[in-house]
Amino acid sequence: MLTVLWLTAALSAIGLAVASNVRGETDRTTTGLDDLRTYFIARGAIERTLLYMQRGQNFYRYGTPRLDFAFPGAVATVEIIPETSKLSLLGTKPEELLRLLEVLGLPQDRAEMITAGIVDWRTFPLPGASSPFDAFYLSQTPSFVPQRTSPFLETEELLLVRGVTADIYYGTSLDGSRAGLRDCLSARGSWGTLDLNTTRPETMIAIGMDPTDAAAIVQRRAIRPILDPVEINEIQKAVGPVGARLGVGGGYMFTLRATVRLIGADGKPTDFRRTSAALIKRFDPNNKAKHNPGYEFVRWYDRD
Repeated sequence: MLTVLWLTAALSAIGLAVASNVRGETDRTTTGLDDLRTYFIARGAIERTLLYMQRGQNFYRYGTPRLDFAFPGAVATVEIIPETSKLSLLGTKPEELLRLLEVLGLPQDRAEMITAGIVDWRTFPLPGASSPFDAFYLSQTPSFVPQRTSPFLETEELLLVRGVTADIYYGTSLDGSRAGLRDCLSARGSWGTLDLNTTRPETMIAIGMDPTDAAAIVQRRAIRPILDPVEINEIQKAVGPVGARLGVGGGYMFTLRATVRLIGADGKPTDFRRTSAALIKRFDPNNKAKHNPGYEFVRWYDRD
């Protein structure tokens, strides 16, 4: 009798272990399928946005910061972020870089070190001269020396600059509550005006805007996009001299960032989400580059 009881207990334990393992594999497979579904939905949302942008005013008005789409079983939001919403990594003044890093919450000594590192990275060295940062880069694994003859080809190179961490670079990318350097700086960023509808408040403060004015602009554009020329002129005057640095749209390079959320059995969006993005060049008819009208994909980000 004891032997039968022991065998029964052992078989029950094995059965529970197998059931638990099967349940875990089923959950992982379901998650994998959801991930694959949201990837293709995000891709479709980006392609639909490109189609809307091509079709003009009836579908998309230039300067609109986002489009929302409903798909079977999912919803998607596509942020249309012109590179003119970010400061140029190549040309932004050191004092603006320093102010930006301080606004992002870095202590002054850390902000000064990163500012010096960015300036060093983009500065052409004199023949035979070395940089005070070279010893640090050579001590890394693998070791390297920045190619200063072609500085900042990609924004991600900031992750290699001394003092920059993933937390500083990405911020809270999931909900955007805290900006990272990638939200404010770009290797293809603006040397001139910044886009009113998509520029982060931290970036506006970095160029000298009062934090209260930056917050007011964010609050105003949350109600509706700022597209009326009269309204734009009104804002430019209200914020003082720094208003000359503000505009709408501009440039021809955009990041289209699609965030997809699946719809649950209750008909509401679930917590499962996926974000993918594409960096594109947009060519209007009669563009200065004499390029055929349309779009060109520069980079695709499976996860952004």
